[in-house]
Amino acid sequence: MIHLRFLSGPDIDSLGITRTEIVDAVEDVVAAHGRGETVFEPRVHLVPDNGGIGHFNVLRGHVSSLGDHGVSGVKVVGDFVPNYQRGLPSELALATLYDPHTGVPVAILDATMVTEARTGAMTAVGAKHLARRDAKVLGHAGARGTADANVLMLDALLDLDEIRVTSRRPESREAFAERLRAETRTPVVVTETVGEAFDGADVIVEATRLTEPEPLLRTGAVKPGAFVVPYGTVSAVEDDLLDVMDKVVVDDWREARSGRFGALRRHVDSGRLTEDSLYAELGQVVSGQKPGRESDDERILLWHRGLSILDVAVAWLILQRAEAADIGTMLRYR
Repeated sequence: MIHLRFLSGPDIDSLGITRTEIVDAVEDVVAAHGRGETVFEPRVHLVPDNGGIGHFNVLRGHVSSLGDHGVSGVKVVGDFVPNYQRGLPSELALATLYDPHTGVPVAILDATMVTEARTGAMTAVGAKHLARRDAKVLGHAGARGTADANVLMLDALLDLDEIRVTSRRPESREAFAERLRAETRTPVVVTETVGEAFDGADVIVEATRLTEPEPLLRTGAVKPGAFVVPYGTVSAVEDDLLDVMDKVVVDDWREARSGRFGALRRHVDSGRLTEDSLYAELGQVVSGQKPGRESDDERILLWHRGLSILDVAVAWLILQRAEAADIGTMLRYR
């Protein structure tokens, strides 16, 4: 008989995994990616006939450095902007992990928290290597599921004086601010516009949920020394944003070129961002192959689309903790 472990959202919450542990797991797998120790496939999209209200992302990856002989995994995550109208998160995910030598499935888990946490951890890992160490003001647009992890992980990394937040709906930005205030002593300021949140900020994170492109992140708002992270599904940046950047870093160049979506989709498709104009993949920086920030005045942009290997690494961390605590439900597979 073959059994696998099912981990529900409440199961995962009960494990008490810390943000620091997740950031460490993500940084380790990003470095492994830079060293060529992962097998990575760009995401594919399933777009149902649903009037354009949402789509599914399918992510597949393998990390050789996990476990005794590596771990493979697949995650399916929905991206449904109107879900708030039904009291649901916009991004709900399910992940499966496999033994790469037998194909035997070893776990099924709610990957909604995985998606949120690994995205925030990737932002934090990028800031660790690319942001100014004396960054004081964070501007964050968007209150999606990944927003809390973005801000709180950055706040733990940087000695911030101010966190500015905004989103399209007043109720969502106020609720976002209240959640943050419950977990940080750093002052949280709610702004009505993206421009107010971003103008002159040291760290700029654009995580909006547009359905049509709109230039919310203005190039003129990016001051010397800023670290900029745009990762909205649909472009919210001006076309000339890359013209002022000293370095443009991506999580993976193949991922950046794939699919219909992404904050810099137009820049890739139009040739404004190419393999030649790209500075590095983040794994090259984290693994020490290329330097990160080299001066206080550099404007640096990180575009991360969400790598499958991050999901595998965080899911594996969760599974190891669950096995040690005998948490979850064992299901007979065959």
